[in-house]
Amino acid sequence: MHALLLGIDWMDPQWWLDHFGAQFFWATLVVVFVECGLLFPILPGDSLLFAAGLFIARGDVPYPLPFALVALLVAAFAGNVSGYEIGRAIGPRLEQREGRFIKKKYFEQTHAFFEQYGNKALVLGRFVPIVRTFITVVAGIGHMPRQRFYTWSFIGALLWVFSLTLAGYFLGGFALIRDHIEAVALLIVAVSVLPMVFEWWRHRRA
Repeated sequence: MHALLLGIDWMDPQWWLDHFGAQFFWATLVVVFVECGLLFPILPGDSLLFAAGLFIARGDVPYPLPFALVALLVAAFAGNVSGYEIGRAIGPRLEQREGRFIKKKYFEQTHAFFEQYGNKALVLGRFVPIVRTFITVVAGIGHMPRQRFYTWSFIGALLWVFSLTLAGYFLGGFALIRDHIEAVALLIVAVSVLPMVFEWWRHRRA
């Protein structure tokens, strides 16, 4: 199963728990913040949110669920605001870069996603890897009005954080899920990339 996670240890939530122990939750906050706004798209935000809920239910994370939900929501929204302001300030220059994590094609894909879904892209894009990272920057580049951005971005952050964390908390009571967290992480990654696969297939047909 480890090989299916591309052989990358830190794609597995259990690796984070093993390495950070009681500090797992704070590491998750950092990952959520970075993935939501600091142009580092290859992070396991989805699976860590699910795992945070599961580990709280299991007693591995010593924080109550309400506190965790609020803290994770703040981290996700703050990441969005950071990405938006980066986009407004230096976005056009970033669009032309071809680095290891910042690629022109990521911006092109995200622009297309934004054009297709409009304001809702800030909600729907939250559940799609890579798009989740770049959608806020693209909104900033386009100088989307701040009030509108904050509103839709907050809705997206709320749905993303609450749905995945609560799912982990309540489904973590099932032994099949609790004892196979790596397989669950792989499933979450697979489901989250389905929209990108569908768009690729649709454009290929067209």
